[in-house]
Amino acid sequence: MSRNLFWLSDAQWKRIEAFLPTDVRGVARVDDRRVISGIVQVLKSGCRWCDCPAAYGPPTTIYNRFVRWARRGVWENLFRELAGNGRSANTQMIDSTHVKAHRSAAGGKGGSRSRRLAAQEAGATRRSMHSQMLKAVFLPSF
Repeated sequence: MSRNLFWLSDAQWKRIEAFLPTDVRGVARVDDRRVISGIVQVLKSGCRWCDCPAAYGPPTTIYNRFVRWARRGVWENLFRELAGNGRSANTQMIDSTHVKAHRSAAGGKGGSRSRRLAAQEAGATRRSMHSQMLKAVFLPSF
């Protein structure tokens, strides 16, 4: 198996196993530990559910388990129990924020800092749409 895959350790599994639903009906359920490891892998990597590595099982099983347990409140109860030893048991947050930026966004416009400071000291006006609009409003040309 690839070393880039996420697998719950024995200690992690022991902490969460007691909070998982046990009321299974119908067909025998796929191994919870493997499926949860797959869910965490997808959430960590940001890949699509259908791109989940085959080592975790069928992607539809992983997705369906995630959604079904979310509807039943399993994840919220699990997070509440695990966060109970922390500061607040009332609020749990998971942040997966990401910002897409253009590949040249890091090198934005503006020139060197010393050049901009020199222009400000000399009283140069900024060339932007905002300053042009203000000039048009306050200094109308006759």
